[in-house]
Amino acid sequence: MALPAKNLVQAAATSGLRVVSVRHSSQAPKVALLGAAGGIGQPLGLLLKQDPLVAHLALYDVVNTPGVAADLSHIDSNAKVTAHTGPKELFAAVENADVIVIPAGVPRKPGMTRDDLFNTNAGIVRDLAAVIAKASPKALIAIITNPVNSTVPIASEVLKKAGVYDPKRVFGVTTLDVVRSQAFVSELKGLDASKTVVPVVGGHAGITIIPLLSQTKPATKFTDDEIAKLTPRIQDAGTEVVNAKAGAGSATLSMALAGARFANALVRGIKGEKNVQCAYVASDAVKGVEYFSTPVELGPNGVEKILGVGKVSAYEQKLIDASVAELNKNIAKGVAFVKGN
Repeated sequence: MALPAKNLVQAAATSGLRVVSVRHSSQAPKVALLGAAGGIGQPLGLLLKQDPLVAHLALYDVVNTPGVAADLSHIDSNAKVTAHTGPKELFAAVENADVIVIPAGVPRKPGMTRDDLFNTNAGIVRDLAAVIAKASPKALIAIITNPVNSTVPIASEVLKKAGVYDPKRVFGVTTLDVVRSQAFVSELKGLDASKTVVPVVGGHAGITIIPLLSQTKPATKFTDDEIAKLTPRIQDAGTEVVNAKAGAGSATLSMALAGARFANALVRGIKGEKNVQCAYVASDAVKGVEYFSTPVELGPNGVEKILGVGKVSAYEQKLIDASVAELNKNIAKGVAFVKGN
């Protein structure tokens, strides 16, 4: 995926554009896609262009944005498409946005963990968040850039520094873990995938990904052996794709679908249609950790209610307990990155 250049804040500050603090409008939602020319960004842009709720789709990347925008603009849906290339045009891309979706960054390659991406992607998210803080501090921010367990705290710390942080408006997109869980469970049990619901809690890496198979809807019984095989497969599903692509990238198509689904949920919430999604947010749902993914109710202000993990099995509770130390390490790394820069 293409990388944003440095000094985004300086570029925005010298662009002469005024800073505003209001969101666009629930009647004509603007969605900004940052990293729009990348491996996730292009299929995600395609799906967002087809979303009838999106009135304006602003595409941003450091290179190749005009071509992607021209291509998408030929699709006969109502969303207006605008192209924004390079740091000087970032402010305009996010100004007055209702929802900002961030897949910008570098993807994993075989042998890499999500945490291996930290040094490059941490700086990207920091710089994007700094401009968002000036141009669109009321936007709902959906972060796809890995490692999500760290990049959400990074964005949050940048917004805190700018004095505009609202924990209800910053999200780590964990929807892909839910999508995968539902795909794998429906395949195993012969269920209709479109009607299968499996909540996933924790974070978005390795042992922090905790599928709550006991809460599967429709109610489904799993043997201990099925649980012991399904859980690590869901946790390592991203690596499965990375290895299958053999150096050609990570999960892009399924991630784009998950990102579009979550962005649509945010827009529906803004328009007053409250709905429940799993997301990695600032949360007190689990003792001893500041950020945790659980089902949350989305509405006009972002997170309206944190619904918690609910009733879990003893096996799932052990996984939740074991995830706390790993999450805290990931969170501390993100916080330290901002405070040390």
